[in-house]
Order: sequence, then structure tokens, then C-alpha cells
Amino acid sequence: MAYLDKYLISIFILLAVTQYVFSIKCWDCRSNNDPKCADPFDNSTVPITDCVQEKGLSHLPGLRPTMCRKIRQKVNGVWRYFRGCAYLGEVGIQGDERFCLMRTGTYNIFIEYCTCNSKDGCNSSSLPSPMPFVLLVFAFVTNFLKTVL
Repeated sequence: MAYLDKYLISIFILLAVTQYVFSIKCWDCRSNNDPKCADPFDNSTVPITDCVQEKGLSHLPGLRPTMCRKIRQKVNGVWRYFRGCAYLGEVGIQGDERFCLMRTGTYNIFIEYCTCNSKDGCNSSSLPSPMPFVLLVFAFVTNFLKTVL
């Protein structure tokens, strides 16, 4: 019985990690096309994109997106928001997604880059993680199998 538990737990961990390692889905929008893309973010009209399906960039052949990004930009007093898949950069600041890289330029320009890869849709304002639900279902299935076997 202990062997079966270890086997099931190993498969569950492998499947859970594989999803996050090999693919990520990100919100994809521009606030100048859809005002709901701005903050506070309203994803009711915004598509979520599987970054694996992205065509790629002609100037970076072979590079695939592995993160989500949100860019907040202020030019001459007007705010714009861009959300999508990210090809380059590092997650957050020193790996901490809670912090974004900020740049200020001349002529009243401000840009904030936020990158993440912790969960699908992480480039929203906030999105609940499905992991607690998955763990609850796994615990239920494991207990059910113990009683049946």
C-alpha cells in the first residue's frame, strides 16, 4: 500500500510541475484597443493565450516565451497597459514577482515592466491559483483509493 501512495504522489507532482515548466498562459491585450486591459484589470473580454502557440519573433529565432509580462507606460500624462507573453528578461526583480522594474525617461515618460511565471494568467492584477483545488481533489482521490484497495 505504501508503494502505491508513493507512486501516486510522484505522478501527481510530475504532472503538476510539468504544466508549469513547459507552458504558460498569459493575458494578451493592449489598453488602447480594449480599455478593460488597464488596471483594475477586467479579463471578461480579454483572451488568455497559450504562449506555446505564439509564432515567435523573427529577430530572435528559436526563442520561445517562458513568462508573462505586464507593461504600464505613461507618455505625456496618458497611461497605457500591455499584457502578453514574454521572451526575454528575468522574473520580477531578483526573482521576486512582487516587484517590477521601473524606468523614467525624459519628456514625461514612465515605464514599469512586470514579469512572472508562477502561474497561468499571472500578468493580471490578481488571479487565484488553481493549485489548492487540485491538491484537495488529489487528497480526496488518494483517500478513496486507499479505501477501495
